[in-house]
Order: sequence, then structure tokens, then C-alpha cells
Amino acid sequence: MTDTNDIILIDAYAQIYRGFFAVRYLSTSSGQPSNAVFALAKFLLKVHEECPSDSGAFVFDLGRPQFRLELAPDYKANRPPMPDEMKSQLPYVRRLIEAFGWPVMEAEGYEADDLIAAIVKEFPGRNIKIVSHDKDIAQLIDDRVQMLIPDRKDGGMKIQDTGEVEAKFGVRPDQVVDYLSLIGDNSDNIPGIQGVGPKTATKLINEFGDIDNLIASADKISNAKLKEKIVNGVDILRKNRELITLNSNVEGMPVSGIDSLNRRQPDWKALREIATELELKSIVKEIDKLDTGTDLFSTPAPEPEKSPEPKPEQPKDGDDKIQPNLL
Repeated sequence: MTDTNDIILIDAYAQIYRGFFAVRYLSTSSGQPSNAVFALAKFLLKVHEECPSDSGAFVFDLGRPQFRLELAPDYKANRPPMPDEMKSQLPYVRRLIEAFGWPVMEAEGYEADDLIAAIVKEFPGRNIKIVSHDKDIAQLIDDRVQMLIPDRKDGGMKIQDTGEVEAKFGVRPDQVVDYLSLIGDNSDNIPGIQGVGPKTATKLINEFGDIDNLIASADKISNAKLKEKIVNGVDILRKNRELITLNSNVEGMPVSGIDSLNRRQPDWKALREIATELELKSIVKEIDKLDTGTDLFSTPAPEPEKSPEPKPEQPKDGDDKIQPNLL
């Protein structure tokens, strides 16, 4: 699925939220929620075994995307706040990601999707795999960029390439933005053209090529009601296209050369400490199996700081039985 020259980019919050809702009611004996950490640990252990690329990053949203909010103040206003049970696990999540050897990338005022687009643009000669199920990412797919979509059925990942995009949406990856502009995106609180669903949007894009040509040639639409909707929805279409198009021109770009994306050998000691602290017995067992002393990456784990050994909390029975499909 991947080779050592691929760059693997993980849409961080998409994966963290997915794990949080996939595994429920898991906590330590003291009441600290641990389900999101457990789920992410299972995911990272599998990625460590199956995706041995030298380069990659966990990419986070950071702050509010002001350039989109200026266009649409209600952008993503329909989303509920992060659950407190998940918020309390974020420090452990960050520790876990870094202990697994993944660089963390974020830029103030940009969403993860924008930063992923910027990284794709930054390395035009590299094959890139993006772990996400966000349909907006499909606009980046081409002959060297693919999506790896977590599959709930078998616990693996499905590859989405140009052919898969066309099979799913009925349009090419470079037409996905125009397609989504027509139908809107409920998850981001972006309304489309009323009455235009996926089938109609696909038909229009295939007939006219893109939104600009659709607007310019609206008089050629045979359905009178549909023609009226398009003519009256020109401002919506143009605003939607600007909202949905990923911004690859990131100010304060955190990536400076391929070395900043170097994956390190996991720090197994730190990973054991996190898993023990959160009473995740099955994760400790899997770490013990993988800690063979063999380096899989060119960059070693950082040297541990010399400090007194913490007294581990006693792990709680039960998490061995939780085996969600997290990839």
C-alpha cells in the first residue's frame, strides 16, 4: 500500500474524533477517559506495521479559518463543541503521536486540509498518501496523490485514486470543488443550490465542465426550473467554490524541507509509560511485541531524559476485549 518514499499525511482531528466515537465508555480506575487514546494507539500500531514510509506528519487544525469566516460567518457553526471527555485526552494524544515518532504540523488560522494541500504543493516530486475520509481532500488526488480511507468493515484502508473519485462522485478530482459547490456540504454548514442533488450536479458538471462555463451557458440548460435556480444562485456558487477550495498558500508554513517530515523510530519506553498511566493493558502487550530493537526508520527515537522512574499505576482489566476497526 505504501513504500518508504511515500509521504503519509494524517488528518489528525478526523482520526481522533473517529476513534473517540468508535470506542465508548473506556476510562481509568480514577475516572480519566481513555477511549480516544486507546483507539489512536491501535491505529498507530497498525500504521507502524503496514505503512513503513520514512516521511509523514499528523496535521492539525489550529485556530479559526478567518478567510472562510469572512466569506461565511456561519461556516461550521452547526458543529457542536468538542466533548469534555475528548478534550481531557488531548494531552495524552499529543504525547502518543510524538512518542510514535510522527512530526506534528499546524499553522495558526488554517485547517488541516489547507496545510495538507500546502504540503502536497511543496513536494511535487513525491507520492503522497492522505489518511482521511473528508470528501474535500478528493480535490487533491492525481497521479501521485491518493487518499487512504479508513474502512469500518474490515479494519483496513481503502485506496481512493482518480478512478475511485470518478466512480464515487461521477466527476474528475479537479471537478470535485465545483460538484460540491452545487450540492453544498452539510457538515461544514455550506448550503448548495436548493433542489440540486448529487445526480443533477454530476450531470451539470459533465455537460458544462465547470461552474464558470455553467454560469456563462445557463441559457443552454433545458430544464426551466433548474435554469432559474442556477441563474439565481450564481453568488452562492462562487462563494461556495471559494469556501471549498483548499488554500495551499499557508502563511507561516511549518514545513521547511523534507527533513521536517522525517518519521522517527518509536520511543517504546515513552509509549509504555503512556499506556500504563492510562491502564491500557492490551496496548502494553502490543508494544512489547513490536519492540524488537530493529529500527524501521532512518531517524532514531530521541534519547530519553534522565529522570526517576515513575511508579506505574496498576492496569485495569477489560481493555483487552476491545478490538474496534480503527483503520
